[in-house]
Amino acid sequence: MTAILALLITANLAEGKDDLDKALVPKLAEQAVLAAIKSPDLTVVHLWAPWCSNCQAELKEGGWLKVVKANPQVKFYFVSVWDDGADGKSMLQRFQIADEPNVTILADPGPRRGDNKIKRFAGMPVSWIPATWVYKDGDLRYSLKYGEVRFDVLQQFFEDSKLEWSHKGEPKLPE
Repeated sequence: MTAILALLITANLAEGKDDLDKALVPKLAEQAVLAAIKSPDLTVVHLWAPWCSNCQAELKEGGWLKVVKANPQVKFYFVSVWDDGADGKSMLQRFQIADEPNVTILADPGPRRGDNKIKRFAGMPVSWIPATWVYKDGDLRYSLKYGEVRFDVLQQFFEDSKLEWSHKGEPKLPE
């Protein structure tokens, strides 16, 4: 999917379709995520920006690299938002995350500030970064917003998401 996105964007740039790029890129990034979260596998969508101090702290501590490497079956989508279209790949490369086979890097081309910055992505509100969403089978299992991820908690969310979420056969509480 990433290769297709890059090919479409590159083809439009080569033809000088700057206006089309600005309209197409957010839709392609969002469409890629919407398709990915339908997977029966665990999918993590991480909204971040290279300039964000909380996002930088997560990278400096090495938590993202450890969790990505420890969970090769989980697909990670790092979506840079509020950064004028920059995807943050160079920063993810600096922390050895960008080239992991289970990582996809995307960007929203919108501005960093003002009324035009992204407020929703994949049907979810975006009011703060970093924000991390864990999906399985198209269902949002966990949503972490308003601060840095505690990676031991994120790992526990992965383990919990593998379980059957049902209480069939358990006694009900009296009403």
